[in-house]
Formats: sequence, C-alpha cells, structure tokens
Amino acid sequence: MTAIDEIAPDLFRLSLYVPEIDMQFNHFLVRDEEPLLFHAGLKGMFPALKEAVGQLIDPATLRHIAWSHFESDEIGGLNEWLKIAPHAQPVCTALGKMVSVDDFASRPAFGMTNDDLLTTGKYRFRFTQTPHIPHGWDAGVFFEESRKTLFCSDLFHHFGNVDAVTSSDLVGPSHAAMEKMQQGPLAGYIPYTRQTEGVLNSLAELEPETLAVMHGSSYTGQSAPLLRDLAAVLQQTFDRGPAES
Repeated sequence: MTAIDEIAPDLFRLSLYVPEIDMQFNHFLVRDEEPLLFHAGLKGMFPALKEAVGQLIDPATLRHIAWSHFESDEIGGLNEWLKIAPHAQPVCTALGKMVSVDDFASRPAFGMTNDDLLTTGKYRFRFTQTPHIPHGWDAGVFFEESRKTLFCSDLFHHFGNVDAVTSSDLVGPSHAAMEKMQQGPLAGYIPYTRQTEGVLNSLAELEPETLAVMHGSSYTGQSAPLLRDLAAVLQQTFDRGPAES
C-alpha cells in the first residue's frame, strides 16, 4: 500500500514501506501544469506507484521524471512510466545522460548542468551537480526555488516506518543509519571526499525550508544547519581507515 501525503502545496510524498529491511521508499509528485515525478522507483513498485499517482493526476500527463543518480530505486521503473506518459522526458545530470541513461531509457534524457533551470509552470527547479553525494559519479540534486524544497535523494537516509514529515532533527537518525549500514555488505555507501563539506555547505546556502528525503521522514523548517551538521557526521563515519571502523 502506498501512503500519500501532501508535504507542501502541490508536493506529494508517495511512500512504500518494506518491512523486511525496515525502510521507506519515497517518491515525490509535483502537481503543476507540467507534472514532475522525482524518483521513478524500483521496477517492481511501478504498479503501486502508478495507482498512487493516478489518485492525484492522470499518469499519462506526466511531463518530467527526474532523479539524483543512476540506481535501481531511483530509475528502475523509468521505462514503464515512459510507456504510459507519451510526452514525459527523463531528467538527470548531463553526465548521467551521457554515461548511462540514454542507453537505458527508451527516450533521450534532458541532461542538466550546474544552475540549469527546469520550469513546470508555477514551480522552478534549479539543478546542482553533487558528484558522489550522496553517491554516484553522476549525482545531482534539485532545488525548487519558490517553495525552497531540496530534493535530496539519499541524504538524511534513516530507517523505520516513520512519519511523512518531521520538524525534529534528522541528523541523529541519519547517523544511526550510517553506523548500521557500516556493519553490513553496503558499508561505505556514501563516500567522503575533500569536496563533501563544500558541496553540503553550498546546499545549505540555498536555505531550504523543506527536505524531500527518499528514505525516511521529510523535514520542514530551516534546513541549512542540518546540512552543515551532516557534513561533520559524514566525515566522522566515512573518513576513517579499516582499523578505525
């Protein structure tokens, strides 16, 4: 069952919880003149997501399907969406378009570079390249300028079947999730580099007021301090050698 919550005007969080791994998979629909879906979702989740989108808009009217980086839970269902939405375009980084997406997708992608702008009608999405943040050479994030929403993909990932939105701190739950992941086969899932702190500080300078989080609660409130604090936690967790792990 897909939980549907409006977390900001015209912004809907479509969430599927997988109890076997205690994790939510969240997808975000922007209802506008040119509707946008952020995260195409896993291929196996497509029927449930299509039904949820259908409660808000006609899925055939989707115009933009966007994501951060090439990974199954962000892009797996893309071609299924493109089959039912004849005017939809995939939207990703220019690098992602070049190295992966145009070979994978049934329709060429719109590849974005730093400060490119995508307009859906009332809403404006500014793109920022964020290589390896949260992970993936091709990673990037989208910032909706009018509502000050940062679509931050796996940043602030945390476990549990949690509330759709919170105004409580996300850094603690995210740190706990990192430490848990470090104990299993997905250890090192967020690389820490010399660019990490600078990239997160640049996102903080956007002064987002909503964080649209892919795994876990989204956040409402002044978000810049969380992004700056996250940089320190990423360094603490991932900038250490095997003997320190």
